[in-house]
Amino acid sequence: MMGDRATIYVVDDDASVRRALERLLHVKGYQVVSFPSAEDFLADDLSLDVACLVLDLNLPGLHGLELQNQLQQQGIFLPIIFITGHGNIPTAVRAVKSGAVSFLTKPFSQIELMAEIENALATCRQRVDERSEIVNLESRFRTLTARESEIFSFVVRGKLNKQTASELGIVENTVKVHRRRVMRKMHAESVAELVMMAQKLHRLPSPSEHQPT
Repeated sequence: MMGDRATIYVVDDDASVRRALERLLHVKGYQVVSFPSAEDFLADDLSLDVACLVLDLNLPGLHGLELQNQLQQQGIFLPIIFITGHGNIPTAVRAVKSGAVSFLTKPFSQIELMAEIENALATCRQRVDERSEIVNLESRFRTLTARESEIFSFVVRGKLNKQTASELGIVENTVKVHRRRVMRKMHAESVAELVMMAQKLHRLPSPSEHQPT
């Protein structure tokens, strides 16, 4: 059973389907919020910490694939499980290629649905963890002084202390002092770990920048 924070959104124009899913998901311990249309879903104040969307493909008005596209355009990451009674392979392929977790054709079993929901929430939790890590790394990076930021750039480019000192016009011992401060402030145990942090922060130089000068 998932944690209390997990929310399952259900969008289906069939009231009986919504009620059945609400009952099932409540019994499984999830928070459930359902909507009869994509428009109603978009108009709601959504909580997207740990959540997924069970979405009917064939909705009146804005249909499922259009809603998926709108969420992507708005930069909203929400794992989607499409459900439909009139699915076909090309549509399923299109949905999954666009980022859907899965595509279930009615009637589907409770076991199938719960397995897909657990998979979707695991994907969401991973994304939340990654986003939290990036926020923490950005916070650490902002504590670096201008000089330390320069040293950070040289270290992740693989420059030796001597090379860094020469290019910056400072003595090597000063480079060493700044380098230790960078490692401490970034909570990095090794240069390899600092390089991984730079990659996650998109501060890793392009391959051409690694070429010797």
